[in-house]
Amino acid sequence: MKVRVFVSLKSGVLDPQGRAVHHALEGLGFTGVEDVRVGRLIELDVADSTSDEALDEMCRKLLANMVIENYRIEKVA
Repeated sequence: MKVRVFVSLKSGVLDPQGRAVHHALEGLGFTGVEDVRVGRLIELDVADSTSDEALDEMCRKLLANMVIENYRIEKVA
């Protein structure tokens, strides 16, 4: 089974990478972009028997920093 984990910074946490991208977009002449938040995508190939609880535990223990990040798990058909 393919699983995608989307990790993003919690609101209120400064995003220097997002700020740099925003600044670069402005420098290239793009207007109308009010904010940029940069996250990451982690793709996993797991056994079909892998439980939702196990996936959640993987995220909490390793894939996301629970102090500053949120995550969302998506199973791919």
